[in-house]
Amino acid sequence: MTVTDDQTQTRPQGNSAYMQLLDDIRNGVLDPGERLRETELAERLGVSRTPIREAIRQLEADGLVAHVPRLGATVRSLDYAEVMELYEMRAVLEGTSARLAARAASEVELEELSKLNDQLARAGTGAEATRINRIFHATLLDAAKNRFLAKSMLSLQKALLILGRSQLADSERAEEAVEEHRRIMDALLVRDGATAEAQMRAHIQAAQRMRIRSLQERDRGLEDS
Repeated sequence: MTVTDDQTQTRPQGNSAYMQLLDDIRNGVLDPGERLRETELAERLGVSRTPIREAIRQLEADGLVAHVPRLGATVRSLDYAEVMELYEMRAVLEGTSARLAARAASEVELEELSKLNDQLARAGTGAEATRINRIFHATLLDAAKNRFLAKSMLSLQKALLILGRSQLADSERAEEAVEEHRRIMDALLVRDGATAEAQMRAHIQAAQRMRIRSLQERDRGLEDS
C-alpha cells in the first residue's frame, strides 16, 4: 500500500475519532484536565493510534487540548478569568442573535423554537435535555440570519465545550432555563428585539453564575480531599 493510500484510509478514521472525542468532551466523558492517553482511546474507539493522534492534533488546534509537562495531551481547563470572559462573549453574541431573530425569524422558526422549549421542559435533566437545549440555541442563531454572527458563535461554541458537563444535569437549573427561554420567546413573538436581547443576556448571566458556583464547589472539594 502506498503512502497516499494510508492517508486516504486514516483520514476518515481520524475525522471520526475527532468527532467522537468532541462528543466525549461535550458530554463530560472526558473532563477538563483529563489526560488523553492514545493507547486507551484507540482501544475504546476501535481504531489505531494514528487517527487518535490526528484527532488530538485537531483538538489542540481548536484550543480544546493542551500539552502539560510530564502529562502530555490533556483536555484544557479554564481559570476563573477565562470563564468570565467566555460567558461575557456568549452574552454579547447570543444577545445579538436574539435581537436579530426578533426581526428576521420566520413564523415557522418561531413555532419550532416554542416546540423545542416544550420538549426541553418534558425532557427534564440529562443528555436529552442537553441535546434539545443545544438545538434550541442553534435554531435561534439560524433565525438571526447573519452569517458572520454564526461564524463567530461556532468558534465560541468549541471553547464552551471545555467547561465540561452541562448545567442541565441540575433539575433546578433545568427548570429555570425553560422559563428563561419562555421569556425570550415572549419577546420574539411580539418582535421586540431590545427585550429579546435583554432576556437572552439575563439567561446567559444566570448560567454564568451557576457555573462559577460549581467551579467554586469543585475547588473546595479538592482542598478538602
